[in-house]
Amino acid sequence: MADRLPPRPTDAELAILRVLWERGPSTVRDVHEDLNRDGATGYTTVLKLLQIMTEKGLVVRDETERAHVYESRYGEQKTQRQLLTDLADRAFGGSATKLVMQALSGRKATAEELGAIREFLERLEGDAR
Repeated sequence: MADRLPPRPTDAELAILRVLWERGPSTVRDVHEDLNRDGATGYTTVLKLLQIMTEKGLVVRDETERAHVYESRYGEQKTQRQLLTDLADRAFGGSATKLVMQALSGRKATAEELGAIREFLERLEGDAR
């Protein structure tokens, strides 16, 4: 089961997952407070989304306390990798080159980001030798 691909989250579910990755295990109230800084997300909406995400297998729910605690079932990197692989396959015919070129031409990367990209590419080249 460890190799099973997680279900693809919707945009709203991904926003909740970002909160859970940042905060760790959280109650509905915790997630709602974090998401509701702009006043756009209702408590019952967050609750319903977390219930749906539990059914889909995106999060796990600890029911031992009165306030249920939710935690992401899959790590941030695994989810990002799955979403990126899906995007690369659907939009770029599986081409990593096209995907990276579009990503870097779509918005200006900072010097720090470019440095991290260079380091990553050097590691990949070293592994390929």
